[in-house]
Amino acid sequence: MSALIDPTRFSVRCMVTNDLEEVMRIEMAMYPFPWTQRIFEDCLRVGYRCHVGEIEGCFAGYAVMSTGAGEAHILNLCVGEAFQRRGLARELLHLMVSEADTLEVRDVFLEVRPSNTGAITLYEQTGFNQVGLRKDYYPADEGREDAIIFALSLRM
Repeated sequence: MSALIDPTRFSVRCMVTNDLEEVMRIEMAMYPFPWTQRIFEDCLRVGYRCHVGEIEGCFAGYAVMSTGAGEAHILNLCVGEAFQRRGLARELLHLMVSEADTLEVRDVFLEVRPSNTGAITLYEQTGFNQVGLRKDYYPADEGREDAIIFALSLRM
């Protein structure tokens, strides 16, 4: 297992259009059915909460979250393979939840493939609970894959 990230070497900032080449490099490498650059451009254009994480100046991951009607939805959270299992995904997730909290969001939602056991473990460890299932949500090599819906309540 890789060493956890030294917090003094980790930085997060808002994503900008100039980041999209690096975002797409990671997106294409990590997902068999990646988002298009146009999807990221649209997320930036409409004002979604988009952040990138860097480790010692190296682009390492990103997160995208929409908010509205008292809810937040983490749409994409991805860490490049070289930086996985070092705490970056957890830091990006905490940032998204913290930002949702400052916006007085009641609940944070996200979907995850049942086959993504590492992400499921992370979400459960950070207080998310399974609240539903979306049948045939994700494209897969052979047909479609379900999505587990997770939620974290920030306010009662």
